[in-house]
Amino acid sequence: MPSLIDIRRRVRSVRNTQQITKAMKMVSAAKLRRAQEKALAARPYAKMLQQILANVAEAASQSAEGAEQALLAVRPENRVLVVVVTADSGLAGGFNANLIKLAQRFVDDNKGKELSFELLGRKGRDYFRKRSVKILGEHIDLFRKVKIEDADRIANAIIDRFEKAEIDAVYLFVNEFKTVMTSHLSATRILPIEVPKSQEPVDYIYEQKPSELLGSLLPRYVKLQIFRALLESAAAEHAARMTAMEAATSNANDVIDKLTLLMNRVRQATITREIIEIVSGAAALD
Repeated sequence: MPSLIDIRRRVRSVRNTQQITKAMKMVSAAKLRRAQEKALAARPYAKMLQQILANVAEAASQSAEGAEQALLAVRPENRVLVVVVTADSGLAGGFNANLIKLAQRFVDDNKGKELSFELLGRKGRDYFRKRSVKILGEHIDLFRKVKIEDADRIANAIIDRFEKAEIDAVYLFVNEFKTVMTSHLSATRILPIEVPKSQEPVDYIYEQKPSELLGSLLPRYVKLQIFRALLESAAAEHAARMTAMEAATSNANDVIDKLTLLMNRVRQATITREIIEIVSGAAALD
């Protein structure tokens, strides 16, 4: 049976850990509110851009120029770029592990293809570095403050490779924010762009050719996809960490209760043993 000193030391250690998990939960809760607002604010813009893209693409399809857009070119998917968006740090439950498993499953299912990787976030980078894969780009420290400039820089590099036919398709893996308790694992092909069909076509008055307008909208659509992925991942990460730290704090309470009960039992056993020794010693003197 452990001594009272050992148990008290363990209780003190668990309490210190509990204070850390409480602080991390509060920090993540504060950051979550801002990240959630940004992620939700980007969704209407993305939806509207998608509708405009569908309408312009329909108008541009009437000319041969509209069908020749480089970002719409469908080729056999022999060379695939995998973009994985993970966090820079852990202690967020299964946030990073689940997404990496999804990306690894994609890799296992496409062993016959030439795969390359664009890794956004330290956890994904550290994992795939150990797997001897072809890494075209590594980007860390993006989530301290998500900037549109970072998304543009990453998207421009991806677009340039696709237009030069260095890659045939691009797949994006990201945790999308759903609720505070859950996130949605998303695997989406972002290149070549699959233009959605317009449900209610709008007859725009064009100052320039629809094909020219489409050519400027397509890169912007890809950049928005990357930017949204960063925003969604940041919000989902803070939500996952807040939930994980709340569970850790609750578990620490349970551990402290069990250790306290054990400490009381040890103390009681020690007192009982001492009483028996005193009584035995008194009896021996009679």
